[in-house]
Amino acid sequence: MKRISKSLLLALNWVLLSFGTTLLIIFTQPIAVPAQEPPAPTEQTSTPKPENPNDQKLRDALKRSSSSAPPLSPEELARQQKLIQADKLYLAGQIAEAEKIYREVKTPFTQTGTTQERKPAILDPTQLTPGGKVYWREAEAGIASKLQTRTLVPLKLLVEQYPEFIPGQIRYAEVLTKYDRTPEALEVLERASSLYPNQPELIKAKVKALAESKKWMEASLAARQFAILNPNNPQAPEFTKLADDNLKSYQSHIRSEIRGNVISNIITGALGYAVTGSLLGPFSALDSTILLLQGEKSIGDSVAKQAKKQLPLIIDDEILAYVNDIGQKLAKVSGRNEFKYEFFVIPEEELNAFALPGGKIFLNAGAIAKANSEAELAGLIGHELAHVVLSHGFQLVTQGNLISNVTQYLPFGGTVGQLFALNYSRDMERQADFLGTRLIVAGGYAADGLRNLMVTLDKQRKYDIPTWLSSHPGGNERVSYLENLIARSNYNRYAYEGVQRHTEIQARVNKLLKEKKEREQKKQPTERTKSKLFRQLN
Repeated sequence: MKRISKSLLLALNWVLLSFGTTLLIIFTQPIAVPAQEPPAPTEQTSTPKPENPNDQKLRDALKRSSSSAPPLSPEELARQQKLIQADKLYLAGQIAEAEKIYREVKTPFTQTGTTQERKPAILDPTQLTPGGKVYWREAEAGIASKLQTRTLVPLKLLVEQYPEFIPGQIRYAEVLTKYDRTPEALEVLERASSLYPNQPELIKAKVKALAESKKWMEASLAARQFAILNPNNPQAPEFTKLADDNLKSYQSHIRSEIRGNVISNIITGALGYAVTGSLLGPFSALDSTILLLQGEKSIGDSVAKQAKKQLPLIIDDEILAYVNDIGQKLAKVSGRNEFKYEFFVIPEEELNAFALPGGKIFLNAGAIAKANSEAELAGLIGHELAHVVLSHGFQLVTQGNLISNVTQYLPFGGTVGQLFALNYSRDMERQADFLGTRLIVAGGYAADGLRNLMVTLDKQRKYDIPTWLSSHPGGNERVSYLENLIARSNYNRYAYEGVQRHTEIQARVNKLLKEKKEREQKKQPTERTKSKLFRQLN
């Protein structure tokens, strides 16, 4: 009884101490997350080296050292040589000659049927057909007379029959919102913006509607995507500001929610101490709360620090420079300059990668080994960068049970593939695929880099199940919608692939993986001998 009373007294003291500390933290935390100085761009480029006599040796080394994929056939080797030739022409400025070879080598898309042709956007009502003009006049008359049915019926018919009429889409959404049908208004704007993503007034209407519905993160994503996709549009800076403003609103909202949960977190930790006598629970609750209050950059820095301590990392200047060159090039056009982007390579054979909030990207060496070109690897890195740029990780951390979500980040052992099990939604994955593809296009790579990686993974399914793919939408589904995106947006498939440099780095990576595997195999018999000797002695 005395022990229980003593524990409860200590718990009460802990609550009072934590409460005071927390109040100090809350009132000293800034409302907005300060912007950080963008990292200095790396001076190294992704330009492959000139052809040299060692090329064939490198390719032979690649074939010998690859342990998880079949060797290249003579046809595949010939294709690789043609891509190397095309890359050299492309970098030399001989674009037409390079494109001719790319077209010879790269097969047409097969997953996608005939893409439905979209009509050009109409911004002026006078360009509508006579029937469309009737619907528009009726809707305007309904608005003037404040008659709900007379307004909504013609507008609904108008957007169904003339989806290319952008003012009609915007007006329909505005009227639906006015009559307390906001979810329907958001659906209208979502469909319209998916058809016409480059229409600034349409995207502005979508951003405004999302913000008014307190969906600030979604509003920020919509605005930022427009700014990234249309860097030359005169309104791009305005959309960047919209994205930043809505992100700040989201962060402010999250901070308010965290403050509301502080007391319950402290009480939970104190009760845990009273029952178990361990201070781990209270300190974890307090530390996690502080971390969340500091924002996504601090979360990423903290977890990356732990990950770097516990994960084996490749220390090889050439490999790291290669990955960093690709990553920094893509990060430069991502639109989130407040983060310090860092890229790490883990000596594991599985094709896997994960991104921490704030710009810390970890790739398995197997991602380099299994990608066929720099463009494919850029597709993977672009996908992970998209999760960072769109704050997907931070969004997941700050939803639901905040503390339990943070603790899932902490690497308490297990395999690399289990270290960072973020449950991104299918919408998040699709967004990351789309933005990742757009990032590699902006970075000067062939637009189908990520799409081709999906094809590569599908081919390798018979040999192993890629860890990275297992938590994502199905390969065929992704190939299909990426092909649609590339065709619909008229992105260039016949641009830089980066085969030669990738092949050189790939051979280097495979050599390291092979040496690691040999060391592990030598270590196992030694451990078995020690175990046998221990049993004999006992």
